[in-house]
Parts: sequence; structure tokens; C-alpha cells
Amino acid sequence: MTKQVDVAILGGGTGGYIAAIAAAQFGYSVVVIERDRLGGTCLHRGCIPSKSLLRSAEIVAQAKTSESFGIHIEGVKVDFKAVQARKQAVVDQLHRGVQYLMKKHNIEVIHGNGRVMGPSIFSPKSGSVAVELADDEVITVVPKHLIIATGSRPRLLPGLEPDGDRIATSDEALEWTSLPESVAIIGGGVIGIEWASLLHDFGVEVDLIEAGPRILPLEDADISKEMTRLLTKKGIRIHTSAAVESEAVLKDEKGVHLIIGKEGEPVTLTADRVLVSIGRIGNVEQLGLENTNVRIDRGTIQVNESLQTHEPHIYAIGDCIGGLQLAHAASAEGIAAVKHMRGESGVHVSDKMIPKCIYSKPEAASIGYTEEEARKEGYDVTVSKIPFSAIGKALVEGDTDGFVKVVIDQHTEDVLGVHIIGPHATELIGEASLAKLLNASPWELGQVIHAHPTLSEIMSEVMLAVDGKSLVM
Repeated sequence: MTKQVDVAILGGGTGGYIAAIAAAQFGYSVVVIERDRLGGTCLHRGCIPSKSLLRSAEIVAQAKTSESFGIHIEGVKVDFKAVQARKQAVVDQLHRGVQYLMKKHNIEVIHGNGRVMGPSIFSPKSGSVAVELADDEVITVVPKHLIIATGSRPRLLPGLEPDGDRIATSDEALEWTSLPESVAIIGGGVIGIEWASLLHDFGVEVDLIEAGPRILPLEDADISKEMTRLLTKKGIRIHTSAAVESEAVLKDEKGVHLIIGKEGEPVTLTADRVLVSIGRIGNVEQLGLENTNVRIDRGTIQVNESLQTHEPHIYAIGDCIGGLQLAHAASAEGIAAVKHMRGESGVHVSDKMIPKCIYSKPEAASIGYTEEEARKEGYDVTVSKIPFSAIGKALVEGDTDGFVKVVIDQHTEDVLGVHIIGPHATELIGEASLAKLLNASPWELGQVIHAHPTLSEIMSEVMLAVDGKSLVM
């Protein structure tokens, strides 16, 4: 069976289904090819389920500190099966929503394994897709344009592959039916920090192991330092410059025994379970790309600024092309690709224009250059910082840890970067993202009137502080 369409999308994750909707809105006939479930990693194994668990953990943490608000709560208990049930209910509702959107926009979804084919009588250009269905039937989809949006998977550590029991990646951890008493988390990036935070708030003893000199190595150094301080204050044990010797891993009835090299000395850690969170790798294998001129370098599909591969009618978006590997980045790329294929100025959005969020306790978020990056790029920078302790709403909330930091180009007054750690950082970063889009100056942002008392007041205050005119410091 052969099916001809305007646009075929290989992968129905966030980037894929958003691109499909954008294409359908432009009047294209669209097919989405998905081997698993619509929504992809973000909906089923990433953003949504992990943030649902983090929200439950936050409730536990709030309950434990309720006495500081004059509220006495006794017998706080975590029903982890109920926590998991709530998480799944959230995922299921959103999954139904994505399915509805496909029907609303007349987007056909084919469930099966898609493989890109070379030129044929049906398609003079390579890019047709053979889709193997569950009953072994094969459908050939012949599109005018193809978007590859196959996402990514957790990167594995040799010697510490998931075993269904003691060792897990975030994929397996999301399906745990019970909480361990202790966990060792390998990797101090975003995923490792979020899991360390939520498991600790659920009452699990946590050791966080990072091979580099600091956690959150891609964030501003001040954010990394403050996150280290606050997580340590909570009771999370952080080990930096600590390499895990995977060949020296022992599993027995007492748990998993790890030897880490720390400051030149071997240190043994024992935990009930180990969570490996050392990044993600793009899904670029077994897609038939060898039948095309699409190029892969270091595990990522190579694209130009318009998200085209070396086959101009084949685009690629999302985690499989590297970059920030964020759901909202994939969505923006999907829309840009569709705009380009219809002749508009669809351009790959710069990483420096995409907000990054960490949903731990405390939250952190950022956009643009870190101070170190800006200086390395040759900018003459001005930096200002305002602590949340200076903001009335933070005192009302009982959450005054953290700060907002801005990095400004002294000569042009451009906002190079905004970095937040503290309450509702992942919401506050939206204002900074808008400021970057509109190329607003610190003076303009300082004139924005925020309601009082709100946490958002900190955004104008930190901009006023650039010229020493903050009203709270």
C-alpha cells in the first residue's frame, strides 16, 4: 500500500506532533509515523511524569515545614503507589489531548516502525518511508517533505546498564513501585539534580556523583554554587570531581557498592539503587538514513540554519539534532521547519534564545550567556544580582533562598543572560525570554510595573540594579 502526502513526520513526540499541527494549519496533508505512543519522551518518560513526581515531593516538603507557618501537621506519610497513580493520570489525560489534536487537524497517525527508503518509482527523491505495522504489513508513505523527529534516549554507562532491579536510568526510575531507602545518582546535570531533589523530599538518602568540578556544569557558576549550597543544606551528599569506576561495581543483597575516585583516593559508596543520569543520545539508528545523503556526526543528524539535512526535502528537529534537547526547543524547530518548507523565513532558533529550566527544590532557570561565556566571547559585561530575601512576596512565601542575576553588555546595553535560582524560577524566566525576543534594554525592563507583592518584582529590581538604582537594595 502506498500513501502520498505533503508532509510525513517520523516521530510523534513533542516536536513531531507540534510540527504536524503547524503543517496541517497551513493546509498540508500530514502523516505522523510513531512506533510507540504519541507525545514521546516528554509526555511518557520525561518532562510530564517527572514534574508530576516533583510536585508530589514538593507537597511533602511543604508539609514537613508547615510549623513555620503556624500549621501543625502530624503523621505525614508518602503513599508512593498513589503518587505514581496520580502521575499516570496526568500523563493519560495529556495523551488523550494529543490524540484529540491529531483528529481535530485531520492528521493521520500510523503506528509502526518507519524506515527511510532510497529513490524509487514512487519517489524520485530519497525520503519515502516504509512503515512496518504490528501485523507485518508494510505501508509506503511518499511525502513531498519529510521531518525526522525521532528524539533521544538515556545515555548508558558501561558496567552500569539498567537491570530492572538495582540500576536504572530515568526511564526505569519513573516506573518504580516503591521508594528505596538510599540512592546513588551518577550525573550532576539537570536530570540528576531533579531526581536528587525529589527523592530526598520523599525521604530517600541521596548521594549525587558528578565527574566534573561542579554540578550543573552548563549553568552559570553562581547558580551551580548556590544549588550546591542549598542541596547540601537539605542533606544531599554531593561528590564532585568523582569518577565512577564502573568495573568496580558490586551488587548483593545489601544493595549496590560503588567505588568512586575522589581527589585521588578511592571512596566506596553503598546504596539500595543507582540512578544513571549522564545525558541523552539521539535516536538516529535503524532509520534507513544510509539510503539518503543525510549526514550523522557524533550521534546527531546534521542540519543547516533552516533545519534541512543534506537532502533538502528532509528536515530534522529536536533531540536527534543535538543542541539543548528540550521539548520546547523541538517545538520551535518543528514550526520553523514547516515555515521554511512553505517558503517563509523559518530559521533554527539560537540556543541563546531558548529558556532552560530545572524543576528541583530550589528551582533554577536561565536564558542566554553565562557570565563566563560572555567574557570568553569578548563582551565587556556588567553583572547585577538581587536576592529573593529582598522581595516581600518571598518572605510571605517563606522561601527566600536564591537570587536573580543578569549579564549585560556594557556597550550596547543588550541583555546577554538571565539566571535565576529560587522560588518559581521556571515561571519567572518567561519574562526574561520575552525580553530577549524584544531585545529590551535593562532600563526598559526596569520600567515595567509589577504588581506588589509578587515575586516578579525581582525582575525589574535586578535590571534597575544594573545602574545602581534598585529600590530594594
